[in-house]
Amino acid sequence: MESAVRERYSAAAGLREEALCCPVDYDPQYLKVIPDEVIERDYGCGDPSRYVHEGDVVLDLGSGGGKICFIASQIAGPKGRVIGVDMNDDMLGLARSSAPLVADRIGFANVEFHRGKIQDLALDMDRVEKWLEEHPIRSASDLVAYEDFSHQLRTQQPMIPDESVDLIVSNCVLNLVRPEDKPQLIYEIFRVLKRGGRIAISDIVSDEVVPQDLMDDPELWSGCVSGAFEEQELLELLEEVGFYGIAIDKWESEPFRVVNGIEFRSITVTAYKGKEGPCYEANQALVYRGPWKQVEDDDGHVLRRGERTAVCAKTFDLLTTGPYAGQCIPIEPHTAIPEEERALYSSARSPRRDPRETKGFDYDETTEAVEDCCTPTSQGGGCC
Repeated sequence: MESAVRERYSAAAGLREEALCCPVDYDPQYLKVIPDEVIERDYGCGDPSRYVHEGDVVLDLGSGGGKICFIASQIAGPKGRVIGVDMNDDMLGLARSSAPLVADRIGFANVEFHRGKIQDLALDMDRVEKWLEEHPIRSASDLVAYEDFSHQLRTQQPMIPDESVDLIVSNCVLNLVRPEDKPQLIYEIFRVLKRGGRIAISDIVSDEVVPQDLMDDPELWSGCVSGAFEEQELLELLEEVGFYGIAIDKWESEPFRVVNGIEFRSITVTAYKGKEGPCYEANQALVYRGPWKQVEDDDGHVLRRGERTAVCAKTFDLLTTGPYAGQCIPIEPHTAIPEEERALYSSARSPRRDPRETKGFDYDETTEAVEDCCTPTSQGGGCC
């Protein structure tokens, strides 16, 4: 299957193949500086570049000819950095030869391309190839020496270091990874993201489990079809490795292809890293606004509509920012507890936060009614 993918994409680097992509509309302002041959040989099913922020360190998995990288470089700007990883020599050649031209047109260079497998982001295959040229493998002892060298590269000089990336994007590439390597792929994505980092993955998913005979078809596999995640499988793998705020941000109602009654469609999934670490008590509460009767987050906290829910300081921060911003009413204690004085949060406590926990048990203040409370806001009043 890997040979089929390599051969098909090598050919597609020279002559555009329509069957390898879905129609995608990109912001035309970013396409003006990109060479025509890159645009013509772009293959994808979404536009994850629209999730890039200024100053981001962006990693594009399966960067191909470099189109998404070149768009992301313009959005991230001169203070940002964009890294493309691909294993296809012809695609890498197209991307690397185009990078100086794009840099000259936008006035800065912030893109680099590496050869490597997206399920093994620590191993720089350019360094591996150079080493193998000098140390060809002719015996079992040579193989052991290579294994020692590759281990040293991964641990001491990783291609993509731990927690070094703000945003990971990918455009219709994860489905090309062998099923047995996909858990490792998701782990690698999590490993290289910074705490607080995020992902935007556009890919093909199936609405049913793909049978083995379709998976064994080289044309369907290399055509981004039979290697697709089952639509819930990708979300579950992201959850298992530790992501939170996982969401299907885009779902194409029209399938990319239908094979033997199985629908294959493009989706874009977003998720965040950063819920790891200890929980401390800060006497904070969240009130879920609705409209659902109750919701459950990725750590098992159940928030009931209108109820003051007790949460730790970490969860309070997570559920008032990022993908959850605006969904809950945050309630801070009247007297803040300094971080160095916070005790460990007890998961055995009642899930409901008594108002006296945030106000203080000796709180007995009495206030007068606001005089203009019921004056219309148009006349300067206001609370009702």
